[in-house]
Amino acid sequence: IPMDAPLKTQDDWSEFQAARATDRVYLDHYSQYGSAQTRDNTWQPHHSLHRPPAPGQLTLSALIAAGAHLGHSTSLLNQNFMPYAYGTRAGITLIDLDHTVPMLRRAANLTRSVAAAGGTVVFIGTRPDIRGAVKKASERMGVQSYYVGDKWLPGTLTNRQHHFGQHTVETTKIIPDLLVILNPLANMPAIREAAIEHIPTIGIIDSNVDPRIVMYAIPANDESTRTAELVAGVLSIAGREGIEIRKEEQRRIEAAREQASREYNS
Repeated sequence: IPMDAPLKTQDDWSEFQAARATDRVYLDHYSQYGSAQTRDNTWQPHHSLHRPPAPGQLTLSALIAAGAHLGHSTSLLNQNFMPYAYGTRAGITLIDLDHTVPMLRRAANLTRSVAAAGGTVVFIGTRPDIRGAVKKASERMGVQSYYVGDKWLPGTLTNRQHHFGQHTVETTKIIPDLLVILNPLANMPAIREAAIEHIPTIGIIDSNVDPRIVMYAIPANDESTRTAELVAGVLSIAGREGIEIRKEEQRRIEAAREQASREYNS
């Protein structure tokens, strides 16, 4: 019976049941000799957004799969980016991922420390293809994180009284403790304002960009959606780890206070 044929009679149904039982026998017998890979334990293209690795589990393979090593044309190479260039191929600058991995982990350590200290992190990605990445990263990190997916409004930090109102500025913390910028060239106003307000910045820096425009550069392909998703995911997980560290420290302090109170009363 063809797989898509309707089961019209009782014999058709019996034959279908028998064929399925036979397939099950073969499957159970030969499964022990086949591969153990499934969709759940095999890398998928959407994992960089929904299931990014922790900073300690980041690998060169994940970065290569995301296309992080592909820079711009050699004619656009910024001279200050040369220490992070691996070489050229077909007129394209290749980025040395042996620099990218430790620099991304350094940025993750900073994000974790900021979150553990109770600081706020803002993820900025203003291209349509990476808006989902910054939104997902902010949601993954939690209440100490925000995101900007549309155009950065000039003066958001330096002229905050105009944007938010004097009462809001006096009662609400407006200045974040860290900016993570996935497309820095399009968000130079945000970088300038962060410099004026002494806010550390993390940014994906491509081969045509001066790495000095941000405090913590991550040399990688800034035009790759998967690279942006991977970087934002790794940093958001680090931020979430920092929040858990802060909560654990608060629980430890509270337990110590209760213990001291009981000892004092006794």
